[in-house]
Amino acid sequence: MKKTSNEYIAIGLMLFALFFGAGNLIFPAFMGQNSGWNTWYATAGFLITGVGLPFASVLAICFSGKNLRELAGRVSPLYGILFSCALYLTIGPFFAIPRTATVSYEIAISHFLPADIRDLGLYGFVFLFFLLSWYLSISPSKLVPRIGKCITPMLLSFLFILIAASLFLPMGSWQAPSSAYDTPVKAFSSALLEGYNTMDCLAGLVFGVIVVESIRLYGLSSNREIAGAALKSGLISTFFMFLIYAALCTLGASSVSVLGHVENGAPVLVGAASFYFGPMGSLLLGFIVILACLTTSIGLIASCAAYFHTLLPRFSHKAWATFFTVLSFAIALFGLSAIIKGAIPVLLFLYPLSISLIVLTFLHDFFQGSRKVYALATLFTMVPALYDALKAAGLSVPAMARFMESLPLSSSNMSWILFFAAGFLLGLVWEKVSEIAEDTDTPAA
Repeated sequence: MKKTSNEYIAIGLMLFALFFGAGNLIFPAFMGQNSGWNTWYATAGFLITGVGLPFASVLAICFSGKNLRELAGRVSPLYGILFSCALYLTIGPFFAIPRTATVSYEIAISHFLPADIRDLGLYGFVFLFFLLSWYLSISPSKLVPRIGKCITPMLLSFLFILIAASLFLPMGSWQAPSSAYDTPVKAFSSALLEGYNTMDCLAGLVFGVIVVESIRLYGLSSNREIAGAALKSGLISTFFMFLIYAALCTLGASSVSVLGHVENGAPVLVGAASFYFGPMGSLLLGFIVILACLTTSIGLIASCAAYFHTLLPRFSHKAWATFFTVLSFAIALFGLSAIIKGAIPVLLFLYPLSISLIVLTFLHDFFQGSRKVYALATLFTMVPALYDALKAAGLSVPAMARFMESLPLSSSNMSWILFFAAGFLLGLVWEKVSEIAEDTDTPAA
């Protein structure tokens, strides 16, 4: 069946809705605050990992025709299970689900409370937020999709108005960047890592299956046809995310002279809404963000429960949903800044492995899908990824530190690229040697 432009647009907007979450708004705004004069360099870096990689992850799933577990299982069946579990837990109860509650609190509630009771307010709000999330995630209902279809346009509409106001009437001039962004190169490399915080690349490896099924409804079946359709549709999603993230970066850069440097990006959005539209502006933003985060929380709880129920069916979907809700509640009590800080080591470990898997997927036909290549490239990538994660967590490994820090790209936590290339090449050599050995051992007819 021939696809029309309207169908590409529909799938592209669906993909945008899957990626777009109120929590992601805080990272480009915060980065803009810190990058100051170097905001454009930082924006370029952020867009690569915050927009480009998620797009690539969806294409990888569409190109392969596999789900996440099957795709990672090309390394080994056990790795497929462990890697997919790690991704679901990361975009689920460990970080992304708790972040929906804490972002809601920071944007909608926190600034209305006296400083001395904000911690108590967080506990009460998070409890109510997850009680409602739990109830809706275990109760089949059309309420959640209906709310999502209504709230996402509301949030986007308000956001575009806020962005337009900030572009035509900037809050202030751009200020000097912080030390992590004080040169163009540092701004670019720091922003590359900042883009990890969106977690969208990890989520894309899960969402890709939804896109595949949506495209198949239009009559396309082969992996290449599906990947081609996903490419065209994904460009629509990428375009909108590009615009929003770039605009929020500039909003954050212009906010410092008025708001000062803040702890995370949530106060930037609240301050900007209040600056342009008064108290009612921040109140409206908070209301919309709560509902947007609530639908995201419900969807993630239900998705994680569904996945782990397939792994361990002896526990019901309701039991898994209850477990993940309680776990998310406990982690959310640490607050938004602690969650963001705690996620950094995990993301430094998972992102290189995810990018490695994406690249291998696109090169699959080049090396005939050899498991040796998949295994060695992944194993080599895991070494610097683990080192960077431990270092970010404050667990230095002196025996490795001197060697790792002497490598190119080590200062920007990108030395894993060299290890991946080495593992990939050694895998090709191993596969070639194995083929020669098999031909030698095969007796002549």
